[in-house]
This record gives sequence, structure tokens and C-alpha cells, in this order.
Amino acid sequence: MTPPTPLMPLLLHAFPGFTTGGAQRRFAAIANRWRRDFRHAIVAMDGVTDARHLLDPGLDVTFPAFVIRKGDAMGTLRAMRRLLHSLRPATLVTSNWGTIEWAVANRLPQVPHLHMEDGFGPEERDRQLRRRVLARRLLLRGARLLVPSRNLERIAREAWRLDPVYVANGVDLVRFAPTPRPPTATMPGLPVVGTVAGLRPEKNLARLLHASARAARTAPHRLLIVGDGPERGALEALARELSLDAGFTGPISDPAPFYARMDIFALSSDTEQMPLSLLEAMAAGLPVAATAVGDVAAMVAEANRPFLTAREPEALAGALASLLSDAGLRARLGAANRARAEAAYDQEAMFATHACLWRNPMAALPAR
Repeated sequence: MTPPTPLMPLLLHAFPGFTTGGAQRRFAAIANRWRRDFRHAIVAMDGVTDARHLLDPGLDVTFPAFVIRKGDAMGTLRAMRRLLHSLRPATLVTSNWGTIEWAVANRLPQVPHLHMEDGFGPEERDRQLRRRVLARRLLLRGARLLVPSRNLERIAREAWRLDPVYVANGVDLVRFAPTPRPPTATMPGLPVVGTVAGLRPEKNLARLLHASARAARTAPHRLLIVGDGPERGALEALARELSLDAGFTGPISDPAPFYARMDIFALSSDTEQMPLSLLEAMAAGLPVAATAVGDVAAMVAEANRPFLTAREPEALAGALASLLSDAGLRARLGAANRARAEAAYDQEAMFATHACLWRNPMAALPAR
């Protein structure tokens, strides 16, 4: 652990859960990049801290004891205020709706507040919940709001009446560089459709399984589901019911090697904003078949946009079948997506902006 010094400000990070999701992976990448510049205290509202393995061993990080008693809102707020008072962090960094109570606890305010919004759960797939709109509008006025997608930027301005900072997510272009895909051990030469996702309702992996089954009627392939989550058992049962040639990796520590096993990256979510897995797939030189949600259309190369579909298994199946039937098309789209990632999503720009806001959430940033 890097010895703490007065020159290393302490940041208090609050997550709904510190699991291996996109927000946590992004935080770990930024924290590891600036491991000699900041100290960190991490609170998981649900007590789950499975993403610890993402953190560099040299990082100065603690996980303060913090217990939420369900039904005791005032007691939770008092516990938050005690922790803010005892740690006296330079900056409070909160993540998504699940940490909105910290904005209440920090009213006065006690410390500068940076709030991240990455997207919504299934309950806000199609519309904003009014009570949440009003709460964000009121409680986040004293914070600096940071969003990674233009869609969220629009929502924040129009619905929440806030002035957000847009900072695109970035990707490690070296770590996720294209590599030759090794032949499939059981069925050499058969194309592989893959995804990297938490197996949660909003990711709607059942849609991908149904689309894969339809596409397999004319374009045989294997399916690779990388990740874990509460829906894994049900999805494995559905794959068997559909007679799919599907593999489920379960929990993983590093997604990078799995992209090399894929010929096509698929995303079947009901709701996304700027998914890190899509950036990683683009950096890995993969063509994409995806539901047209959030900023996905703006992220992929223009040539890949015809393969973004409605949130329907039939439409996604059509995109998969077209890509599966044309290896040359896959190669061209993969190269275009890699070029797009190189041009627009190098992680160093993201690192620099986040570090600036960690030091001072109200810092002026260059116009983009």
C-alpha cells in the first residue's frame, strides 16, 4: 500500500454495490492509473465488495464499516453524516440513484460532491419515475453531475434541470487490441457470438438466447455468455430448452481474453447508456449486433449502424444472421469499430478529466 501523505487527498466513494459492473470497472481503472495521487474509502450500500480484486495492490484504499438498517432512514442518514465527519474526505463521489441518500446526508454541505449517473435499472427502462426526477432535481443541485452519454446529458438538462458534465467512457486500446481468435476446441471454424454482461434483468440476455436460436436455423454458431449474475440459472435452463450450443463462463476477473474468442459481439439490453463492454469489443476489432439503446448508435462505426435493432428477438436475429453469413463483412466492420475506438475513446482523456474532478468537482473543464 502506498503510504498516505498530506498531498494525497482522500476520496469517499459510495456505490449501490461494489460488484464487477461497468461503473466499478471504470472506477478501478481510474484509481489504479492515479494510485500515487489519491487515497480512497469505498462504501457499498448493499455490503457487497466483490470488485476488490480489480484494485491495484499498491492502491491506498479502505472499506469503512457501514451498516444500513432497513426501514431506518434517519439512522442511515446519521451514519452517513458520522462517516463524512470522521473521514473528512476531500471529495464525496457517489454513483447512480442507489446512493442518492448521500446527497441528503451531505446537505449544508460538508464536503464537495461529485455524482455519477451511468443509466437506469429495468424500472426506468422506458420512462423516468417522477419522484426520482424531482429528487435528482432538488438534491443534486449542490453537486457536480457527471454523465458518460449524450442521452443522459439530454435527460439531465431537460428532465432534471441540471447542468451535467459529459465525459465519454474510455477503453484500454492496448489491453483490448485485436488478437487472432483461437479455433474452437469442440467445433473448429464455427463462428462465435459473444457478450460480456452482468446477468441481470435489464441486460435481457433471454432476448439474445432467443435471437441466437432463430439465427442458428440458417447460420450455425456457438454462443458465449461472459459474466455472472442472479439470472444465470434461468438463462442456462433457457439455453438448454432452446438446444443452443452455449457456454456460460460464470464469474471472471478479466474480460479481455474472452473477446479473442468471439467473431461477433452482441448486446441485447433493454437499457444502456455507454456500455464499457461495447467499447472493449470495438477496441478488440469486433463487429456488433445490438439493440439500439442509449448512445450505442453514436458509439459504433457508421458502417456498423445498420446492425443495430429494435428490442425484439426477431430483429436481433436478423442482424446476427447477416453477420454470421459474411466473414468479409465481419472483418470490415471490426476494423471500422477498432478505428472508431482509437479515434474517440482512448481512456487517457477519461483518466485526466476524472482526476481533475476528483481534486475539485467544480473545476472548470476545457470545452469539448
